Amino acid sequence: MKYLIVVLFFLPLNILAQNDQCHLRISILTCSPGEELYSTFGHSAIRVTDSVSHRDIVYNYGTFNFDEPGFYTKFIRGKLSFYLSTDDFDSFISEYIEEKRDITEQVLNLTCAEKYNIVMLLQANMLAANRTYKYDFTFDNCTTRLRDLVEKCADTSINFGNVLSSKKTFRDLIYEYLNKNDKQWSKLGIDILLGGRMDVVMKPREVMFLPDYLLKSFDSSTIDSRPLVSSEKNIIDLNAPPVIVDYFTHPLFIFSCFFLLIVLLSFFKNSFIKRVLIAFDGFMFFITGLLGILLIFMWVGTDHFMCKDNFNLLWAWPTNIVAAFLMHSAKRPAAKYFKIYAVFNLVLFASWFFLPQHLNPALLPVIAILVFRSILYNPAQKK
Repeated sequence: MKYLIVVLFFLPLNILAQNDQCHLRISILTCSPGEELYSTFGHSAIRVTDSVSHRDIVYNYGTFNFDEPGFYTKFIRGKLSFYLSTDDFDSFISEYIEEKRDITEQVLNLTCAEKYNIVMLLQANMLAANRTYKYDFTFDNCTTRLRDLVEKCADTSINFGNVLSSKKTFRDLIYEYLNKNDKQWSKLGIDILLGGRMDVVMKPREVMFLPDYLLKSFDSSTIDSRPLVSSEKNIIDLNAPPVIVDYFTHPLFIFSCFFLLIVLLSFFKNSFIKRVLIAFDGFMFFITGLLGILLIFMWVGTDHFMCKDNFNLLWAWPTNIVAAFLMHSAKRPAAKYFKIYAVFNLVLFASWFFLPQHLNPALLPVIAILVFRSILYNPAQKK
């Protein structure tokens, strides 16, 4: 019944579509990255303008509700629902002006029937039963939904252009944004949580999970031998200055300095420093063990596809959470554990660049600290 109401409501549009007298204009809005992590990769939305009714509506698949019951639990487990929302164009633009983010508009070169199909599908998706979907960062997000929408409503198949000059992985494209905005700590966190599936070479269609690459792909795409994009313009162009990279706050620099400090302190004979280092060892092994448990949970206990096959478990052993309480033990099993851990991670160092997953270089001094302190572990000194 609901679908019938939608069809009847847009019946005049259908007649216009058949007569090729459509007053609809469909365009893709690509928004530049923001300062917050969730906006680091930009945003995409679709704009529908009707010159007869003077309605100018932006449809946004990237909406979520912080007040949703169990929000954080659902977010962690990969079960958070995003939904389609609408806003008038002026309100949408004012928000991005306030956030100082650029917006580029691409007018799609569609037939009237194709435009009508898009409006009909958007209205169907706005129904309560259809408007929510389970968000996936790489395969089902606010940007891929627009790609699928346009593709589904086209009269003929769309020939998406390949905008990559060389083979790229999902991690490669994400790095472009994180490096440009100097979000090195966010990059480290992402590299720890996201596993080897991020390092799979992408197909041309898959690059469109990021707004800028949807824009580039649409620019080079054709539909029924005609360009998919008829015109393009910058609605907001602030020419923001490039972000200055601060190497002294880079995690690799900080962790390297920390490694050198631990090595230096390890050769002091002062009993107080020795006790501090033993406590530090316990802390490091406890944290890495806790991290290992988290990685296993993200792998098997959540719906996050990209958190699976995580090779960070090669150094973040879940058993370290038990080993942390053996730092004062003089028993032989404790010494054997730390020796095995040290040897295993020395092998990891040797194979670092041959693993199927890219591990963040900032982890090298962290693992080096764990290996160094494991080698220095001496049960006789714990008595």
